[in-house]
Amino acid sequence: MVEIHRYGDSLEDRVSELLRKYWRRALSCTLPSLLRGVLQIVVAFAVNLPLFIVAVLAIAFIPLGVGVVLVPEVFRAIRSVADQQRTWAAEWSGVKIPVPYRPEPAGLGPFRRLGRLLADPASWRDLLWTIVNVPVALVLGVLAGGLALYGLEGIFVAPWLAWVSDYGWGPFWPLKDWGVVGIAGPVVLGAVLIAVSGPVGPVFLKAHALFSQSLLAPTRAALAARVEQLAESRSETVDASAAELRRIERDLHDGAQARLVALSMNIGLAEEMMKHDPEMAAKLLAEARESSGTALTELRDLVRGIHPPVLAERGLDGAVRALALTLPLPVDVHVDLPGRAEAPVESAAYFAVAEMLANVVKHSGAARAWLQIEHSGGRLIMIIGDDGTGGADPAAGSGMRGIERRLAAFDGTMAVTSPPGGPTVVTLELPCALSSPRISPSSGTG
Repeated sequence: MVEIHRYGDSLEDRVSELLRKYWRRALSCTLPSLLRGVLQIVVAFAVNLPLFIVAVLAIAFIPLGVGVVLVPEVFRAIRSVADQQRTWAAEWSGVKIPVPYRPEPAGLGPFRRLGRLLADPASWRDLLWTIVNVPVALVLGVLAGGLALYGLEGIFVAPWLAWVSDYGWGPFWPLKDWGVVGIAGPVVLGAVLIAVSGPVGPVFLKAHALFSQSLLAPTRAALAARVEQLAESRSETVDASAAELRRIERDLHDGAQARLVALSMNIGLAEEMMKHDPEMAAKLLAEARESSGTALTELRDLVRGIHPPVLAERGLDGAVRALALTLPLPVDVHVDLPGRAEAPVESAAYFAVAEMLANVVKHSGAARAWLQIEHSGGRLIMIIGDDGTGGADPAAGSGMRGIERRLAAFDGTMAVTSPPGGPTVVTLELPCALSSPRISPSSGTG
């Protein structure tokens, strides 16, 4: 009898423990689902719906000129809300929604900026999401959080109001006419609703995340275009790397190698002439010393063209300042970088800036140039300008085309503004993250 009694107590304890665990788990899911469901509804009605109305009005005002400025700002706000939804979908439901927007080069005029924005299919899908999300978020938000809210109302509010009024709740109407049953009913049914809402709420939140993914993620056509773009940029990068290797080989063969061969021959002749004609041997050794210095200089230039030591030691900031000091015209340099990018990104950025400054010296006829580098929005932004004659055309020269190929390997962009008569402004952008925070001088003059 004692063993049976102990077994009964043990079973009862186990059942109680299972119930407690279930309720803890249900409540741990219920409160987040309730808050998140309410938040989705509030965002849909308080943010999405007004943004949709303003966006439609802004598009309608484009012929009046006001929309040219207003539309990009409204769509930027819509993209911010959509990005927040992407974050919630990943954190709450594990649904990842990639960002489909086309990169927008800096320095675009208002009309070009408007044209690129309206030509991006993701802009219109965002606009569609803002209005369709209103009823969808209402239904799924109510299902995600409404059961818990209704259950809490049944437990804590309905019994109390039943004593003072004919308040109705759920199937019990009016509660006062049901006596004790009318008071206990909402408590029992409310507890059941809370228990059910625990596992059910996340399901409806995930349904909302999947709905958002269907409109906010890149389309198959966009993904196919992206793959094609990456394949093209990879091919161009391979071609550029092969051309760079051929250049290095040519420079070694025609420059340092030829001088080293001549140096070896001069030293050999000097050894033979040392006994018979010391004066001639001294001249040959002097020529050898001069050739060795020239070869060393060429090797240093070649190494600097592959990866400048100053870039590795001082980063992009120090490297571009050192570069500006070597140019035959004054260059105003302003750099604001809180850290350093990865070495391949720094190298691509440095050589792009070097090529642009070389073009300024060779072709612009400028008396002064300026360079601004900063990091904003996860992108390294480099702006190079001069007061020259203008008329720069990326399609007309291989230098700018080479820069585009170099940047394309990193998903970078280049925008050129160069009207006849100048000034020329070139904006280069590279997506990257910075590391190793440090204090960097904000401005200077080269």
